[in-house]
Formats: sequence, C-alpha cells, structure tokens
Amino acid sequence: MTTSTRGSVKVPAVLVLEDGRVFRGRAYGAVGATFGEAVFSTGMTGYQETLTDPSYHRQVVVMTAPHVGNTGVNDEDPESQRIWVAGYVVRDPARVPSNWRSRRSLDDELRAQGVVGISGIDTRALTRHLRERGAMRVGIFSGQALPDEGTMLAEVRQAPEMKGADLAAEVATKEAYVVPALGEKKFTVAAVDLGIKGMTPHRMAERGIEVHVLPATASVEEVFAVQPDGVFFSNGPGDPATAEHPVSVMRAVLERGTPLFGICFGNQILGRALGFGTYKLKYGHRGINQPVQDRTTGKVEVTAHNHGFAVDAPLDGPADTPYGRAEVSHVCLNDNVVEGLQLLDRPAFSVQYHPEAAAGPHDAAYLFDRFVSLMEGQRA
Repeated sequence: MTTSTRGSVKVPAVLVLEDGRVFRGRAYGAVGATFGEAVFSTGMTGYQETLTDPSYHRQVVVMTAPHVGNTGVNDEDPESQRIWVAGYVVRDPARVPSNWRSRRSLDDELRAQGVVGISGIDTRALTRHLRERGAMRVGIFSGQALPDEGTMLAEVRQAPEMKGADLAAEVATKEAYVVPALGEKKFTVAAVDLGIKGMTPHRMAERGIEVHVLPATASVEEVFAVQPDGVFFSNGPGDPATAEHPVSVMRAVLERGTPLFGICFGNQILGRALGFGTYKLKYGHRGINQPVQDRTTGKVEVTAHNHGFAVDAPLDGPADTPYGRAEVSHVCLNDNVVEGLQLLDRPAFSVQYHPEAAAGPHDAAYLFDRFVSLMEGQRA
C-alpha cells in the first residue's frame, strides 16, 4: 500500500495514527503515502536486519534510538532480499554515514526500495503513546501538497488491521532451496519458511545441518520428502490464528515424533498445534534487548524479539495436550509473556524470540545446539 517518488529531506511529512494523533516532520526515504501497523523497536543497532526481517511485513517501525543510519547500508547484513517494513520512523537520521563496510546511506536505500518514512519527530512521545494506547494503524504522508488531516485519518482507518491478517505466504519463498552444511554434513532439516531470516539456516549450517527451506504452503509429503532428521518452523508476520495450514503440518510432524524446533511465529504455531490459544499483545516486543528466563535452567538471557502476538499457555506447571505433556520453558521478565514451549514426552520445543542473533545478542545461540541434541537423541 505504498506509492512513492524520489524524496528530499526538505519535503514535509505527516504521521497520522488511527486515534487521531498527528506528528509532523520531514520526508525520509521515498516520498508518497504508506499504511501499516505502528510498532516500536528498542534496539540501538541492527537497523538493517530490522528493515529486512520479513516479520515486519505491513508494519511501520518506530525506532526508539534517536540516531539512526550512522553506519550506512552494507551488502552483508540484510536478512532477506528486500526491505519489508511498510514505513520507517526516526528522530535524527545520520547526515553522513561512516563505516568501513558502508556502501550507501540508509536514506538512499529507503528511496531506492520505495519505502516511505518520516524523520524529525519526537519518537519518544510517539513510543509512549503506543505503550499507553497500544499498537494501531498508521499512515505516513509526504509531499509538497498534502491532504487535510481529516482525509488522511479516513485513509488510515480504511487500512487493514494486523489482527486476522494471513501474511506468511506473502513473504515466504515460492521455490524450495538448500543451504548446505558447513563442513561435514551431520543432519538434514526441513525448514518451513513462514518469513525466515537468512541468518537462521546459516546458524544451522554452522552445526553441520543441511537445510532444505520450503515454502509456507509445503505439504506434509513435501516436508518428509527430504527425509529430514528434524523439522524447523520459522518466524514470520501476521496473526497466528489464521495459520491453519502450518498448524496442520506441525501436527503431522508431532504425530511422527520427528524432532521439531520453532521460533517466533513457529512458537505460536506449536502453541496452536498443542491446543493453546493465541492473543494480540498491547504493543508487542521488538528489539535486541529483551530479558527472558529459561525456566529449565534458571538462566536469564538478553534476547532479540519481534512479535505482536503470544501463546496463551499456563505458567504453573505441565499441561496435558494431544501429544503428551507440555510446559512453558521460557518467560519474558518484563511482563511474564510466554517465550517458549517444550514437550516432555516428544522431541519438540520452540521459543518466541530470535536465537539467530542478527544483529545480536548471542545469549540464545545454545538453542540450535539443543535442536542438534534432539536429533542426536532420536538417531541414537
């Protein structure tokens, strides 16, 4: 829902929230109009990974860090082939990027990919507003001749909501591909792409896993045609309540007892497959500084998040499911939101955050080792 032409920092821009709050600033990136769900990310670095994370499809991302774009844009850090955010909101964009890997400015990259943004607004006030009122629809409008506020607000309120949105197939690969193991091949994993980040199969490849990345629409037969030692369900955008096909595929995997690992959207899919509900968080968790406790070890990790929905599972002990007992393995220490699930009677677990650590932190890398251990145990 984006229209654009080449932009200029001198072009006026307006951000309009669906509750009528208005912020005025300057165009950043492309000039035009865009719509999405307004969310905020608390990371102070890693903006390239944020922009190219498919989980941000149809979301307008507000950066809470005041300075953005300082290290420019390089060709090594993107998590996918394009920018997925619907719009971008920053306070003080870098005037001159500086980094030995930088190839172009962030402003130029946003323009080249047609991403409409806004700069020069009070992002602290906007973030506080979203924390108090919750994530909501938003529009960014830029250009020399803008509509009146009433017209812009009406357009924002006509945009689709995130609740009920079925988006995984829109961002997933259309054709299967293989990421080969680095070094000796030890295992084969079928990875169902619901919006996978490029670093995720790389982290598995580092552990001797040959990863077959499959479309979100892959059938059970296609998943097992690669003769996997384990099955992985990735992160992705949208409302997990709409994800009927991935849930049915995951249930088939659970029936067979094949080792299973899910992250982010994959965690919500496991929750649904086990019979738990999901719900929309007020403003979600996004950023690379979220504290999570692994309840199986007591260890506290600093983790990378990008989710607006969560699993409604009991925190007070194992629950019976059609596939045996399941328990909450991880919780967010900020608000007790479920951040991980594990089955006690079958080799399956998931986490709600991003252990591939792009752009950091690295506290959760052990989860890939845990997946390897499951596959080793099954083979033994």
